[in-house]
Amino acid sequence: MKKTNYYLMSLLLVAGALCGCNDDEPAQGPGTTNPGETSLPDWYYAGGELGTAYLSTSNAYEQPTPVVEADAEMNERFKHGEALFEKMYMTNHTGVRSGLGPAYVRNSCIHCHPGYGHGKRNAAGSFETSSIGNGCLLVVYNPDNDAYVSWLTGMPQGHAAEPFKAPLDESKVIITWNKYTDEWNNTFPDGETYDLEYPSVTMSPDAVYAYNKGVVTDLGNYNVVLESTIGIYGTGLLDAIPDEDLKAEYTKQENDGYLPNGINPAFFKGGEWVKQYSNTKATDVAAGFADAGEQHPFRFTYALSRGPLQDAAGINAMWNITNVTRSNRRYHYLDTYFAAATDENKTKFGGSSWVKASAYDPEVQAGYKDYIESLDPEGNHPTWHAADYTDTEEVAAAIAAYLTSTELDVEMDDEDFIDFAVWHRGLAVPAVRNIDDPDVVRGKELFEEIGCTYCHRPSWKTGSDNFYDPNGFFARGDSRLPKYPNQTIWPYSDLVQHKLHMENDIRTGWCRTTPLWGRGLHQMCTGSPTADRLHDNRARTVVEAIMWHGNPQSDARKSVEKFRELSKEDRDAIVKFIDAI
Repeated sequence: MKKTNYYLMSLLLVAGALCGCNDDEPAQGPGTTNPGETSLPDWYYAGGELGTAYLSTSNAYEQPTPVVEADAEMNERFKHGEALFEKMYMTNHTGVRSGLGPAYVRNSCIHCHPGYGHGKRNAAGSFETSSIGNGCLLVVYNPDNDAYVSWLTGMPQGHAAEPFKAPLDESKVIITWNKYTDEWNNTFPDGETYDLEYPSVTMSPDAVYAYNKGVVTDLGNYNVVLESTIGIYGTGLLDAIPDEDLKAEYTKQENDGYLPNGINPAFFKGGEWVKQYSNTKATDVAAGFADAGEQHPFRFTYALSRGPLQDAAGINAMWNITNVTRSNRRYHYLDTYFAAATDENKTKFGGSSWVKASAYDPEVQAGYKDYIESLDPEGNHPTWHAADYTDTEEVAAAIAAYLTSTELDVEMDDEDFIDFAVWHRGLAVPAVRNIDDPDVVRGKELFEEIGCTYCHRPSWKTGSDNFYDPNGFFARGDSRLPKYPNQTIWPYSDLVQHKLHMENDIRTGWCRTTPLWGRGLHQMCTGSPTADRLHDNRARTVVEAIMWHGNPQSDARKSVEKFRELSKEDRDAIVKFIDAI
Protein backbone atom coordinates (compact mmCIF):
# COMPACT_ATOMS: atom_id res chain seq x y z
CA MET A 1 0.00 0.00 0.00
CA LYS A 2 1.35 3.38 -0.96
CA LYS A 3 0.80 6.82 0.44
CA THR A 4 1.61 10.11 -1.25
CA ASN A 5 3.30 12.89 0.72
CA TYR A 6 1.28 16.10 0.85
CA TYR A 7 1.35 19.53 2.52
CA LEU A 8 3.18 18.43 5.63
CA MET A 9 6.07 17.17 3.59
CA SER A 10 6.83 20.62 2.26
CA LEU A 11 6.58 21.95 5.79
CA LEU A 12 9.05 19.36 6.96
CA LEU A 13 11.61 20.28 4.37
CA VAL A 14 11.77 23.74 5.92
CA ALA A 15 11.28 22.79 9.54
CA GLY A 16 13.73 19.90 9.38
CA ALA A 17 16.58 22.31 8.91
CA LEU A 18 15.54 24.14 12.07
CA CYS A 19 15.13 21.16 14.37
CA GLY A 20 18.60 19.81 13.62
CA CYS A 21 20.56 23.07 13.73
CA ASN A 22 22.49 22.10 16.84
CA ASP A 23 23.58 18.74 15.53
CA ASP A 24 26.82 18.18 13.69
CA GLU A 25 25.64 15.01 11.99
CA PRO A 26 24.02 14.84 8.58
CA ALA A 27 20.25 15.12 8.44
CA GLN A 28 19.97 11.76 6.73
CA GLY A 29 21.69 8.69 8.04
CA PRO A 30 22.60 5.58 6.07
CA GLY A 31 19.60 3.91 4.53
CA THR A 32 17.20 6.67 5.51
CA THR A 33 14.55 7.65 3.02
CA ASN A 34 14.25 11.31 2.14
CA PRO A 35 10.80 12.66 3.03
CA GLY A 36 10.75 14.54 -0.25
CA GLU A 37 10.21 11.33 -2.17
CA THR A 38 6.73 11.05 -3.60
CA SER A 39 5.60 7.58 -2.65
CA LEU A 40 6.35 5.58 0.48
CA PRO A 41 4.67 2.65 2.25
CA ASP A 42 2.31 3.44 5.12
CA TRP A 43 4.53 1.79 7.73
CA TYR A 44 7.39 4.18 6.93
CA TYR A 45 5.41 6.88 8.78
CA ALA A 46 5.77 5.32 12.22
CA GLY A 47 3.97 8.22 13.88
CA GLY A 48 1.63 8.95 11.00
CA GLU A 49 1.82 12.15 8.95
CA LEU A 50 1.38 14.31 12.06
CA GLY A 51 3.78 12.49 14.37
CA THR A 52 6.81 11.35 12.35
CA ALA A 53 10.27 12.94 12.24
CA TYR A 54 12.82 12.13 9.60
CA LEU A 55 16.23 11.99 11.24
CA SER A 56 18.13 8.80 12.04
CA THR A 57 21.01 10.51 13.80
CA SER A 58 21.92 10.56 17.50
CA ASN A 59 19.20 13.14 18.25
CA ALA A 60 16.46 11.19 16.49
CA TYR A 61 14.38 10.81 19.68
CA GLU A 62 14.47 14.54 20.42
CA GLN A 63 12.53 15.86 17.44
CA PRO A 64 9.23 17.75 17.61
CA THR A 65 6.27 16.48 15.65
CA PRO A 66 5.14 18.34 12.52
CA VAL A 67 2.16 19.57 14.58
CA VAL A 68 4.53 21.35 16.96
CA GLU A 69 6.72 22.73 14.20
CA ALA A 70 3.72 24.20 12.40
CA ASP A 71 2.72 26.33 15.41
CA ALA A 72 5.21 29.04 16.40
CA GLU A 73 3.98 29.40 19.99
CA MET A 74 3.82 25.67 20.52
CA ASN A 75 7.31 25.29 19.10
CA GLU A 76 8.67 27.84 21.57
CA ARG A 77 6.94 26.04 24.44
CA PHE A 78 8.39 22.76 23.19
CA LYS A 79 11.93 24.16 23.26
CA HIS A 80 11.48 25.46 26.81
CA GLY A 81 9.93 22.17 27.92
CA GLU A 82 12.93 20.38 26.47
CA ALA A 83 15.23 22.56 28.59
CA LEU A 84 13.23 21.63 31.69
CA PHE A 85 13.59 17.94 30.85
CA GLU A 86 17.36 18.29 30.61
CA LYS A 87 17.78 20.62 33.62
CA MET A 88 19.71 19.39 36.65
CA TYR A 89 17.80 20.45 39.74
CA MET A 90 19.71 21.33 42.90
CA THR A 91 18.88 21.25 46.60
CA ASN A 92 19.32 25.00 47.05
CA HIS A 93 16.22 27.10 47.67
CA THR A 94 16.84 30.01 45.29
CA GLY A 95 17.70 30.27 41.61
CA VAL A 96 16.38 28.66 38.45
CA ARG A 97 17.70 25.18 39.35
CA SER A 98 16.28 25.06 42.88
CA GLY A 99 13.67 22.78 44.36
CA LEU A 100 15.25 19.32 44.55
CA GLY A 101 14.37 17.16 47.53
CA PRO A 102 14.26 16.83 50.48
CA ALA A 103 14.39 13.18 49.32
CA TYR A 104 14.55 12.27 45.65
CA VAL A 105 15.18 9.49 43.13
CA ARG A 106 17.17 11.47 40.51
CA ASN A 107 17.97 15.15 40.05
CA SER A 108 16.79 15.35 36.42
CA CYS A 109 14.58 13.57 33.90
CA ILE A 110 17.42 12.95 31.46
CA HIS A 111 19.27 10.92 34.09
CA CYS A 112 16.74 8.15 33.46
CA HIS A 113 16.11 8.79 29.74
CA PRO A 114 19.48 9.17 28.00
CA GLY A 115 19.02 10.73 24.59
CA TYR A 116 15.27 10.83 25.45
CA GLY A 117 15.13 7.07 25.01
CA HIS A 118 14.99 3.83 26.94
CA GLY A 119 17.27 3.57 29.97
CA LYS A 120 20.64 1.82 29.82
CA ARG A 121 21.50 -1.22 31.92
CA ASN A 122 23.13 -0.99 35.33
CA ALA A 123 26.48 -2.78 35.45
CA ALA A 124 27.24 -5.41 38.07
CA GLY A 125 27.98 -4.02 41.51
CA SER A 126 26.17 -1.39 43.54
CA PHE A 127 23.09 0.32 42.22
CA GLU A 128 24.33 3.62 40.81
CA THR A 129 22.11 6.56 39.84
CA SER A 130 24.39 9.59 39.83
CA SER A 131 25.46 9.41 36.18
CA ILE A 132 23.23 10.12 33.20
CA GLY A 133 21.96 7.04 31.44
CA ASN A 134 21.11 4.43 34.04
CA GLY A 135 17.42 4.20 33.48
CA CYS A 136 16.89 1.32 35.88
CA LEU A 137 14.58 1.87 38.81
CA LEU A 138 14.37 -0.38 41.84
CA VAL A 139 11.16 -2.23 42.47
CA VAL A 140 10.94 -3.41 46.09
CA TYR A 141 7.89 -5.55 46.74
CA ASN A 142 6.37 -8.28 48.86
CA PRO A 143 6.39 -11.49 46.77
CA ASP A 144 3.47 -12.86 48.80
CA ASN A 145 1.08 -10.33 47.26
CA ASP A 146 3.22 -8.60 44.57
CA ALA A 147 2.51 -5.24 46.26
CA TYR A 148 5.12 -2.52 46.70
CA VAL A 149 6.50 -2.46 50.23
CA SER A 150 5.09 0.34 52.35
CA TRP A 151 8.40 1.36 53.97
CA LEU A 152 9.76 2.81 50.74
CA THR A 153 8.15 4.87 48.03
CA GLY A 154 7.08 3.04 44.87
CA MET A 155 10.26 4.31 43.26
CA PRO A 156 12.74 4.18 46.14
CA GLN A 157 14.58 7.41 46.91
CA GLY A 158 18.34 6.98 47.16
CA HIS A 159 19.25 10.64 47.67
CA ALA A 160 18.43 13.46 50.06
CA ALA A 161 19.23 17.12 50.65
CA GLU A 162 21.25 17.92 53.77
CA PRO A 163 20.55 17.53 56.64
CA PHE A 164 18.11 14.78 55.63
CA LYS A 165 19.22 11.21 55.00
CA ALA A 166 18.29 9.13 51.97
CA PRO A 167 15.45 6.66 52.64
CA LEU A 168 17.58 4.02 50.87
CA ASP A 169 21.36 3.60 50.86
CA GLU A 170 21.98 2.64 47.23
CA SER A 171 25.52 1.44 47.96
CA LYS A 172 23.98 -1.49 49.83
CA VAL A 173 21.88 -2.54 46.86
CA ILE A 174 23.96 -4.99 44.81
CA ILE A 175 23.28 -6.11 41.23
CA THR A 176 24.63 -9.41 39.90
CA TRP A 177 24.40 -10.51 36.27
CA ASN A 178 23.78 -14.25 36.02
CA LYS A 179 24.33 -16.51 33.04
CA TYR A 180 21.31 -18.51 31.90
CA THR A 181 21.06 -21.60 29.73
CA ASP A 182 17.71 -22.36 28.13
CA GLU A 183 16.27 -25.76 27.20
CA TRP A 184 17.97 -25.56 23.78
CA ASN A 185 21.40 -25.01 25.34
CA ASN A 186 21.43 -21.48 23.86
CA THR A 187 21.89 -22.99 20.42
CA PHE A 188 19.86 -22.83 17.19
CA PRO A 189 19.34 -26.03 15.14
CA ASP A 190 21.96 -24.84 12.62
CA GLY A 191 24.59 -24.54 15.36
CA GLU A 192 24.61 -20.75 15.89
CA THR A 193 24.78 -19.90 19.57
CA TYR A 194 23.56 -16.99 21.69
CA ASP A 195 24.18 -15.83 25.23
CA LEU A 196 21.56 -15.07 27.88
CA GLU A 197 21.93 -13.33 31.22
CA TYR A 198 19.62 -11.73 33.75
CA PRO A 199 20.04 -9.47 36.78
CA SER A 200 19.42 -10.36 40.39
CA VAL A 201 19.36 -7.75 43.13
CA THR A 202 20.15 -8.08 46.82
CA MET A 203 19.47 -5.42 49.43
CA SER A 204 20.50 -5.77 53.05
CA PRO A 205 18.02 -4.54 55.71
CA ASP A 206 20.47 -1.87 56.88
CA ALA A 207 20.07 -0.16 53.50
CA VAL A 208 16.74 1.16 54.81
CA TYR A 209 17.09 4.36 56.84
CA ALA A 210 13.84 3.95 58.80
CA TYR A 211 14.86 0.40 59.75
CA ASN A 212 18.24 1.58 61.01
CA LYS A 213 16.47 4.19 63.15
CA GLY A 214 14.15 1.60 64.65
CA VAL A 215 10.99 3.14 63.19
CA VAL A 216 10.44 0.06 61.04
CA THR A 217 11.19 -2.98 63.14
CA ASP A 218 10.43 -5.75 60.66
CA LEU A 219 10.82 -5.42 56.89
CA GLY A 220 8.90 -8.64 56.36
CA ASN A 221 9.24 -10.61 53.15
CA TYR A 222 10.61 -8.52 50.30
CA ASN A 223 12.22 -8.94 46.92
CA VAL A 224 14.03 -6.46 44.67
CA VAL A 225 14.01 -6.37 40.87
CA LEU A 226 14.93 -3.83 38.21
CA GLU A 227 12.52 -2.07 35.89
CA SER A 228 13.87 0.24 33.21
CA THR A 229 12.44 3.51 32.06
CA ILE A 230 10.99 3.52 28.54
CA GLY A 231 11.47 5.82 25.59
CA ILE A 232 9.20 8.86 25.86
CA TYR A 233 9.02 9.76 22.17
CA GLY A 234 5.60 9.07 20.63
CA THR A 235 3.72 8.80 23.94
CA GLY A 236 1.35 11.55 22.81
CA LEU A 237 0.40 9.38 19.86
CA LEU A 238 -0.29 6.37 22.09
CA ASP A 239 -2.47 8.59 24.25
CA ALA A 240 -4.51 9.46 21.15
CA ILE A 241 -5.64 5.86 20.63
CA PRO A 242 -9.36 5.78 21.58
CA ASP A 243 -10.26 4.05 24.84
CA GLU A 244 -12.90 2.00 23.03
CA ASP A 245 -10.31 0.67 20.57
CA LEU A 246 -8.07 -0.40 23.42
CA LYS A 247 -11.02 -2.16 25.05
CA ALA A 248 -11.76 -3.89 21.73
CA GLU A 249 -8.21 -5.27 21.67
CA TYR A 250 -8.56 -6.65 25.21
CA THR A 251 -11.94 -8.15 24.32
CA LYS A 252 -10.57 -9.77 21.18
CA GLN A 253 -7.68 -11.37 23.02
CA GLU A 254 -9.89 -12.56 25.86
CA ASN A 255 -12.42 -14.10 23.47
CA ASP A 256 -10.08 -15.86 21.07
CA GLY A 257 -8.07 -17.58 23.83
CA TYR A 258 -4.95 -17.75 21.67
CA LEU A 259 -2.49 -16.88 24.42
CA PRO A 260 -2.00 -19.51 27.14
CA ASN A 261 -1.89 -16.97 29.99
CA GLY A 262 -4.88 -14.97 28.85
CA ILE A 263 -5.56 -11.40 29.98
CA ASN A 264 -4.41 -10.06 33.34
CA PRO A 265 -7.62 -10.36 35.43
CA ALA A 266 -6.49 -7.47 37.62
CA PHE A 267 -7.27 -5.13 34.71
CA PHE A 268 -9.85 -6.86 32.51
CA LYS A 269 -12.27 -9.77 32.88
CA GLY A 270 -15.48 -10.89 31.24
CA GLY A 271 -15.39 -8.18 28.60
CA GLU A 272 -15.14 -5.33 31.09
CA TRP A 273 -12.47 -3.31 32.85
CA VAL A 274 -11.82 -4.47 36.40
CA LYS A 275 -10.02 -1.24 37.18
CA GLN A 276 -9.18 1.94 35.31
CA TYR A 277 -7.04 4.96 36.03
CA SER A 278 -8.31 8.12 37.69
CA ASN A 279 -7.01 10.68 40.12
CA THR A 280 -9.34 11.75 42.91
CA LYS A 281 -6.81 13.27 45.31
CA ALA A 282 -8.01 16.65 46.49
CA THR A 283 -4.39 17.82 46.52
CA ASP A 284 -3.95 16.94 42.84
CA VAL A 285 -7.23 17.72 41.16
CA ALA A 286 -8.21 21.26 40.19
CA ALA A 287 -10.98 22.75 42.31
CA GLY A 288 -14.33 22.48 40.60
CA PHE A 289 -13.02 20.09 37.92
CA ALA A 290 -16.26 18.83 36.38
CA ASP A 291 -14.84 15.49 35.23
CA ALA A 292 -12.99 14.63 38.44
CA GLY A 293 -12.77 10.87 38.91
CA GLU A 294 -13.45 10.05 35.26
CA GLN A 295 -11.88 6.70 34.46
CA HIS A 296 -9.70 5.69 31.52
CA PRO A 297 -7.69 2.54 30.74
CA PHE A 298 -4.15 2.09 31.96
CA ARG A 299 -1.75 2.20 29.01
CA PHE A 300 1.71 3.40 30.12
CA THR A 301 4.76 1.72 31.76
CA TYR A 302 5.69 -1.96 31.77
CA ALA A 303 3.56 -2.43 34.88
CA LEU A 304 0.56 -0.52 33.40
CA SER A 305 0.65 1.95 36.25
CA ARG A 306 -0.41 5.12 34.42
CA GLY A 307 -2.74 6.73 31.94
CA PRO A 308 -3.79 9.06 30.41
CA LEU A 309 -0.61 10.86 29.38
CA GLN A 310 -1.47 14.13 31.19
CA ASP A 311 -0.91 12.27 34.45
CA ALA A 312 1.26 9.46 33.14
CA ALA A 313 4.73 8.44 34.15
CA GLY A 314 6.66 11.20 32.37
CA ILE A 315 4.40 14.05 33.43
CA ASN A 316 4.21 12.77 36.98
CA ALA A 317 7.96 12.12 37.19
CA MET A 318 8.82 15.80 37.20
CA TRP A 319 7.34 15.69 40.69
CA ASN A 320 7.82 12.22 42.18
CA ILE A 321 11.36 11.64 40.88
CA THR A 322 12.70 15.04 41.96
CA ASN A 323 10.14 16.17 44.57
CA VAL A 324 10.01 19.50 42.71
CA THR A 325 6.56 20.88 43.57
CA ARG A 326 3.96 22.44 41.28
CA SER A 327 0.53 23.91 41.86
CA ASN A 328 -1.25 20.52 41.85
CA ARG A 329 1.56 18.69 43.64
CA ARG A 330 2.20 20.80 46.75
CA TYR A 331 3.31 17.87 48.87
CA HIS A 332 6.31 15.54 49.06
CA TYR A 333 6.46 12.04 47.61
CA LEU A 334 6.68 9.86 50.74
CA ASP A 335 6.35 6.24 51.87
CA THR A 336 3.08 4.97 53.39
CA TYR A 337 4.31 2.64 56.15
CA PHE A 338 1.74 3.89 58.72
CA ALA A 339 -1.10 4.16 56.20
CA ALA A 340 -3.43 2.10 58.38
CA ALA A 341 -2.55 3.98 61.58
CA THR A 342 -4.97 6.20 63.46
CA ASP A 343 -2.54 7.65 66.02
CA GLU A 344 0.16 10.30 65.67
CA ASN A 345 2.01 8.09 63.20
CA LYS A 346 -0.74 9.09 60.79
CA THR A 347 -1.62 12.55 62.09
CA LYS A 348 1.84 13.85 62.92
CA PHE A 349 4.04 11.89 60.53
CA GLY A 350 1.65 11.58 57.61
CA GLY A 351 1.86 7.81 57.61
CA SER A 352 5.54 7.95 56.60
CA SER A 353 8.28 6.00 58.37
CA TRP A 354 10.92 8.24 56.74
CA VAL A 355 9.28 11.35 58.19
CA LYS A 356 9.27 9.87 61.70
CA ALA A 357 12.88 8.68 61.40
CA SER A 358 13.96 12.09 60.10
CA ALA A 359 12.08 14.00 62.80
CA TYR A 360 13.99 12.32 65.63
CA ASP A 361 17.38 11.91 63.95
CA PRO A 362 19.84 14.05 66.01
CA GLU A 363 21.88 14.94 62.93
CA VAL A 364 18.77 16.02 61.01
CA GLN A 365 17.62 18.07 63.99
CA ALA A 366 21.03 19.74 64.25
CA GLY A 367 20.94 20.92 60.64
CA TYR A 368 17.23 21.60 60.30
CA LYS A 369 17.24 25.24 61.52
CA ASP A 370 19.62 26.35 58.75
CA TYR A 371 17.71 24.30 56.17
CA ILE A 372 14.24 25.62 56.95
CA GLU A 373 15.36 29.24 57.40
CA SER A 374 16.92 29.11 53.96
CA LEU A 375 13.73 27.60 52.53
CA ASP A 376 11.32 29.90 54.37
CA PRO A 377 13.32 32.97 55.46
CA GLU A 378 10.23 35.13 56.03
CA GLY A 379 8.58 32.59 58.28
CA ASN A 380 5.51 32.32 56.07
CA HIS A 381 4.93 28.80 57.40
CA PRO A 382 5.20 29.14 61.21
CA THR A 383 4.60 25.44 61.93
CA TRP A 384 7.75 24.55 60.00
CA HIS A 385 9.90 26.45 62.52
CA ALA A 386 10.69 25.60 66.13
CA ALA A 387 10.63 28.32 68.78
CA ASP A 388 13.23 26.38 70.78
CA TYR A 389 15.72 24.35 68.74
CA THR A 390 17.03 22.71 71.91
CA ASP A 391 13.67 21.02 72.48
CA THR A 392 13.73 17.65 70.72
CA GLU A 393 9.96 17.25 70.57
CA GLU A 394 9.42 20.77 69.29
CA VAL A 395 12.00 20.34 66.53
CA ALA A 396 10.55 16.93 65.63
CA ALA A 397 7.10 18.49 65.32
CA ALA A 398 8.46 21.25 63.04
CA ILE A 399 10.27 18.74 60.82
CA ALA A 400 7.15 16.61 60.56
CA ALA A 401 4.98 19.64 59.79
CA TYR A 402 7.25 20.61 56.91
CA LEU A 403 7.70 17.14 55.46
CA THR A 404 3.97 16.33 55.55
CA SER A 405 2.69 19.72 54.43
CA THR A 406 0.19 19.86 51.57
CA GLU A 407 0.81 23.58 51.15
CA LEU A 408 4.43 23.60 50.05
CA ASP A 409 5.56 26.58 48.00
CA VAL A 410 5.35 26.04 44.24
CA GLU A 411 8.79 25.40 42.73
CA MET A 412 7.73 24.76 39.13
CA ASP A 413 5.22 27.38 38.02
CA ASP A 414 2.20 26.63 35.83
CA GLU A 415 3.70 28.06 32.65
CA ASP A 416 6.79 25.88 33.04
CA PHE A 417 4.60 22.85 33.59
CA ILE A 418 2.54 23.64 30.50
CA ASP A 419 5.75 23.91 28.48
CA PHE A 420 6.95 20.59 29.89
CA ALA A 421 3.66 18.95 28.90
CA VAL A 422 3.85 20.43 25.38
CA TRP A 423 7.34 18.98 25.01
CA HIS A 424 6.30 15.58 26.36
CA ARG A 425 3.24 15.30 24.11
CA GLY A 426 5.10 16.84 21.20
CA LEU A 427 7.94 14.34 20.75
CA ALA A 428 7.89 12.68 17.34
CA VAL A 429 8.62 9.08 16.40
CA PRO A 430 11.53 8.44 14.03
CA ALA A 431 10.53 7.27 10.57
CA VAL A 432 11.30 3.67 9.69
CA ARG A 433 14.77 3.14 8.26
CA ASN A 434 15.99 1.03 5.31
CA ILE A 435 12.53 0.36 3.92
CA ASP A 436 14.04 -0.38 0.51
CA ASP A 437 16.28 -3.14 1.91
CA PRO A 438 14.95 -6.53 0.71
CA ASP A 439 16.03 -8.14 3.98
CA VAL A 440 13.98 -5.62 5.97
CA VAL A 441 10.93 -6.24 3.80
CA ARG A 442 11.41 -10.00 4.11
CA GLY A 443 11.88 -9.65 7.88
CA LYS A 444 8.59 -7.77 8.11
CA GLU A 445 6.80 -10.62 6.35
CA LEU A 446 8.44 -13.26 8.55
CA PHE A 447 7.68 -11.28 11.72
CA GLU A 448 4.01 -11.63 10.89
CA GLU A 449 4.24 -15.21 9.64
CA ILE A 450 5.68 -16.58 12.86
CA GLY A 451 3.02 -14.83 14.95
CA CYS A 452 4.92 -11.94 16.56
CA THR A 453 2.33 -9.42 15.42
CA TYR A 454 -0.34 -10.91 17.65
CA CYS A 455 1.16 -9.05 20.62
CA HIS A 456 3.38 -6.63 18.74
CA ARG A 457 0.35 -5.30 16.90
CA PRO A 458 1.72 -3.28 13.98
CA SER A 459 -0.67 -0.32 13.75
CA TRP A 460 -3.42 1.63 15.43
CA LYS A 461 -5.69 4.46 14.31
CA THR A 462 -5.87 7.50 16.57
CA GLY A 463 -9.27 9.05 17.24
CA SER A 464 -10.29 12.69 17.63
CA ASP A 465 -7.61 13.02 20.33
CA ASN A 466 -9.88 15.02 22.58
CA PHE A 467 -7.54 14.10 25.38
CA TYR A 468 -8.34 14.09 29.08
CA ASP A 469 -6.35 15.28 32.10
CA PRO A 470 -7.14 13.40 35.35
CA ASN A 471 -5.98 16.44 37.34
CA GLY A 472 -8.08 18.98 35.50
CA PHE A 473 -4.92 21.00 34.91
CA PHE A 474 -5.61 21.04 31.18
CA ALA A 475 -9.04 21.44 29.64
CA ARG A 476 -10.31 18.57 27.52
CA GLY A 477 -8.49 18.79 24.19
CA ASP A 478 -6.62 21.90 25.42
CA SER A 479 -5.38 23.88 22.40
CA ARG A 480 -2.06 24.53 24.11
CA LEU A 481 -1.09 20.88 23.70
CA PRO A 482 -0.44 19.10 20.37
CA LYS A 483 -3.15 16.81 18.99
CA TYR A 484 -2.88 13.88 16.56
CA PRO A 485 -6.35 13.10 15.19
CA ASN A 486 -7.06 10.33 12.69
CA GLN A 487 -3.52 9.07 12.24
CA THR A 488 -2.40 5.56 11.40
CA ILE A 489 0.55 4.91 13.69
CA TRP A 490 2.90 1.93 13.85
CA PRO A 491 4.09 1.29 17.43
CA TYR A 492 4.21 -2.51 17.09
CA SER A 493 2.49 -3.03 20.44
CA ASP A 494 -0.98 -4.12 21.54
CA LEU A 495 -0.50 -2.11 24.79
CA VAL A 496 -1.67 -5.22 26.67
CA GLN A 497 0.20 -7.11 29.38
CA HIS A 498 1.41 -10.66 28.74
CA LYS A 499 3.49 -13.26 30.56
CA LEU A 500 6.87 -14.51 29.34
CA HIS A 501 7.81 -16.44 32.51
CA MET A 502 11.41 -15.23 32.40
CA GLU A 503 13.93 -16.06 35.07
CA ASN A 504 13.68 -13.40 37.81
CA ASP A 505 10.74 -11.83 36.02
CA ILE A 506 9.00 -8.47 36.36
CA ARG A 507 7.20 -7.91 39.68
CA THR A 508 3.79 -9.40 38.85
CA GLY A 509 4.90 -11.53 35.93
CA TRP A 510 2.66 -9.43 33.69
CA CYS A 511 4.48 -7.03 31.36
CA ARG A 512 3.03 -4.60 28.82
CA THR A 513 4.15 -5.33 25.27
CA THR A 514 6.96 -2.91 24.50
CA PRO A 515 6.39 -0.60 21.53
CA LEU A 516 9.18 -1.44 19.11
CA TRP A 517 9.14 1.82 17.17
CA GLY A 518 12.47 3.65 17.23
CA ARG A 519 14.21 1.07 19.42
CA GLY A 520 16.71 0.21 16.70
CA LEU A 521 18.26 3.65 17.24
CA HIS A 522 18.79 3.09 20.96
CA GLN A 523 22.54 2.58 20.89
CA MET A 524 23.12 5.55 18.60
CA CYS A 525 20.88 7.88 20.60
CA THR A 526 21.88 6.82 24.12
CA GLY A 527 25.50 5.83 23.61
CA SER A 528 24.88 2.42 25.13
CA PRO A 529 27.18 -0.41 23.99
CA THR A 530 24.22 -2.82 24.06
CA ALA A 531 20.63 -2.86 22.81
CA ASP A 532 19.20 -2.91 26.38
CA ARG A 533 15.90 -4.57 25.49
CA LEU A 534 13.21 -5.99 27.78
CA HIS A 535 11.96 -4.58 31.07
CA ASP A 536 15.27 -4.77 32.95
CA ASN A 537 17.67 -4.32 30.01
CA ARG A 538 18.76 -7.95 30.20
CA ALA A 539 18.81 -8.45 26.43
CA ARG A 540 21.96 -7.04 24.83
CA THR A 541 20.82 -7.94 21.32
CA VAL A 542 17.53 -8.45 19.48
CA VAL A 543 18.20 -12.20 19.32
CA GLU A 544 18.61 -12.36 23.09
CA ALA A 545 15.33 -10.47 23.51
CA ILE A 546 13.52 -12.94 21.24
CA MET A 547 14.94 -16.00 22.97
CA TRP A 548 13.95 -14.70 26.40
CA HIS A 549 10.37 -15.12 25.10
CA GLY A 550 10.87 -18.88 24.80
CA ASN A 551 9.87 -20.32 28.17
CA PRO A 552 7.45 -23.28 27.74
CA GLN A 553 4.74 -21.29 29.59
CA SER A 554 5.36 -18.05 27.71
CA ASP A 555 2.66 -16.39 25.64
CA ALA A 556 5.24 -16.13 22.85
CA ARG A 557 6.44 -19.74 22.96
CA LYS A 558 4.96 -20.73 19.57
CA SER A 559 6.60 -17.78 17.83
CA VAL A 560 9.98 -18.53 19.37
CA GLU A 561 9.77 -22.15 18.26
CA LYS A 562 9.11 -20.96 14.70
CA PHE A 563 11.93 -18.42 14.92
CA ARG A 564 14.36 -21.18 15.95
CA GLU A 565 13.51 -23.24 12.90
CA LEU A 566 14.21 -20.45 10.43
CA SER A 567 17.44 -20.29 8.50
CA LYS A 568 20.10 -17.92 9.78
CA GLU A 569 19.38 -15.65 6.82
CA ASP A 570 15.71 -15.42 7.78
CA ARG A 571 16.50 -14.90 11.48
CA ASP A 572 18.85 -12.10 10.50
CA ALA A 573 16.14 -10.59 8.30
CA ILE A 574 13.76 -10.41 11.27
CA VAL A 575 16.47 -8.73 13.34
CA LYS A 576 17.09 -6.19 10.57
CA PHE A 577 13.38 -5.45 10.39
CA ILE A 578 13.06 -4.95 14.16
CA ASP A 579 16.08 -2.65 14.12
CA ALA A 580 14.59 -0.71 11.20
CA ILE A 581 11.23 0.09 12.77
